[in-house]
Amino acid sequence: MSSMRGVIAAMVTPMTADEEIDLDKLGEIADWLIAEGVHGLAPLGSTGEYYALTPTERKAVVKETLDAAAGKVPVFVGANAGSTREVAEYARQAETLGANGLLLAAPYYSLPTTEELFEHFRVVDRAVSIPIMLYNYPGRTGVDMTPALIERLAELENVRYVKESTGDIKRVSEIIRRAGDKIDVFCGCDTLALESMQQGAVGWVGGVVNVLPKEHVQLYELACEAEDFVAAKQLYDRMLPVLSMMEDDGKYTQFVKAGCAAVGHPIGPPRKPLLPPTAEETQRLQCKIRVLKTPAESALSS
Repeated sequence: MSSMRGVIAAMVTPMTADEEIDLDKLGEIADWLIAEGVHGLAPLGSTGEYYALTPTERKAVVKETLDAAAGKVPVFVGANAGSTREVAEYARQAETLGANGLLLAAPYYSLPTTEELFEHFRVVDRAVSIPIMLYNYPGRTGVDMTPALIERLAELENVRYVKESTGDIKRVSEIIRRAGDKIDVFCGCDTLALESMQQGAVGWVGGVVNVLPKEHVQLYELACEAEDFVAAKQLYDRMLPVLSMMEDDGKYTQFVKAGCAAVGHPIGPPRKPLLPPTAEETQRLQCKIRVLKTPAESALSS
């Protein structure tokens, strides 16, 4: 696969009202995202609720996503779990099913040290032969992949990308300075997306892409392809109220699922322990999306 660039949707996992996965709806969402211009799909990330799915369900989600993508866009599969053995097994399974790459966070709960993290990724790297995108999200995993560690991990054969989700804008430039000849940075913090691309990030991996794919793609094109940062900032400023609510209110997955319904793609509730947003929260989110999309659609059609 050639070097990955652009907007990758950290895909939701649609559910029925009784919290069973809805594969038909998953295929529909994937088709819509591709039609809207996204450059890649990433099932079974944080937004995809992988932690709440059984192994059988996880495999079904991967297969459905790959079938929907049908080679039109690359698919980076989340292969995360609590132990190195499980991660390696999920990674090999994803490669066997036809995944184009992997999205790998640090193992959660066990709080591995830096050396343990390096050994974990070394083992998984040796288990596969497809590109790996590291996913540094200490807010979820409890451990931080520092720029120094990422520089070491970039020496592994398949590690080619990192989704940087610490919320520290200095990380982007530091990773590029340390390992920019070996690894490309994707923004993983929605409220720093434009700043990250200005500093050299080659794309954006996000859950709100499920709700606003066209706007995400347009921002990437303005910032990374046209390098028109004036127009990019105008669009980004309109997007920020939605992005900020999604990211700052502590209900990211819940709001993404509610946001999908607000734009005409209802995908059901999150799986417990997560609960749907309250009626008041849903109304606030719908209002922010409506305010964004009215001028955005006029601009996009002009």
